[in-house]
Amino acid sequence: MAPSALEREDIARDAAFNKALHGKSANAQGGLAAMRGKDAAAQKAAVDEYFKHWDNKAAGDETDAIREARRKEYATLTRHYYNLATDFYEYGWSSSFHFCRFAYGEPFLQAIARHEHYLALQTGLKEGMKVLDVGCGVGGPAREMVKFTGAHVTGLNNNDYQIDRATHYAEKQGLSDKMAFVKGDFMQMKFPDNSFDAVYAIEATVHAPELVGVYKEIFRVLKPGGVFGVYEWLMTDEYDNDNADHRRIRLGIEQGDGISNMVRIGEGLEAFQNAGFQMIHHEDLAARPDPVPWYYPLAGSFKHMGSVWDFFTIARMTWWGRGLAHRFVGAGETIGLFPKGSQKTADSLALAADCLVEGAQKNLFTPMYLMVGRKPE
Repeated sequence: MAPSALEREDIARDAAFNKALHGKSANAQGGLAAMRGKDAAAQKAAVDEYFKHWDNKAAGDETDAIREARRKEYATLTRHYYNLATDFYEYGWSSSFHFCRFAYGEPFLQAIARHEHYLALQTGLKEGMKVLDVGCGVGGPAREMVKFTGAHVTGLNNNDYQIDRATHYAEKQGLSDKMAFVKGDFMQMKFPDNSFDAVYAIEATVHAPELVGVYKEIFRVLKPGGVFGVYEWLMTDEYDNDNADHRRIRLGIEQGDGISNMVRIGEGLEAFQNAGFQMIHHEDLAARPDPVPWYYPLAGSFKHMGSVWDFFTIARMTWWGRGLAHRFVGAGETIGLFPKGSQKTADSLALAADCLVEGAQKNLFTPMYLMVGRKPE
């Protein structure tokens, strides 16, 4: 399906904004190094556009109209969120923007890869398959899927900067022949019906304004008999929106992670089945009795560290590690090393981290509700 004139205009506008904001930083080392090349005026525009949904809106002030406004602008909200947050993600986490389970003594990056391998197993990825990664970030999971399974992976993303970085990494690792990265909105994909042998999404479809909509699009582009596997961010069914403390936690997660409309597990399961999938398996992997909690890096818990090489990853998440980083970013912003709004973005990400941990500890949130379904033959 060819894009309309309006869609071509939007694509050109986004590309121009990406070039203005990020310049050549897509080819930088990543993390804080990539932040130094941003354009101040474009950064301010991104900050203003993103934080208009959150500034001066306390949890007790949330109305249906405020939430609906975020839902309507989900694409712009998500795009600007990743314009602002991508470099911080790469600095603090890795190039795979997701959580995972940990086995005792398991190094951080090994656990991240194992989580991806488990989804590949559940989804049945194999050599030669044509696979879609919905919301691919900078391509960390896609690169791992290619190396682990031999499949060809197409990454879909609505953020030009992340596509540029994903393309850069694929070329650097010699994987370009097995990968492609496409600009697009997962609520209205431009792929023909029945295009892919399998589809997966890792903590990405939570950005959709409604899960049933994105799941229906995935169903459409998946071949009959194909399998879709997703790690979904969901509030548990213990979440009570009338509880002010619960709502504060949800809003902190949504603000710090660019989410317009997070829902509960029951609603996620209903959306998955209403999209047409035959459910093969579903499970909250965060509820497994693992010896190490999935959120331990966010909590800065050194006692759970699986390797000495993980020290700096965990240190960045401690209260003092964040404090040092935020003061460095703030000072850099003052002298012009980093663009204005960098400190505000860092503070918002810290709010999300705190609310994610609190939500997990109170059994109100999971980042890894696994749903696997098949499109009927």
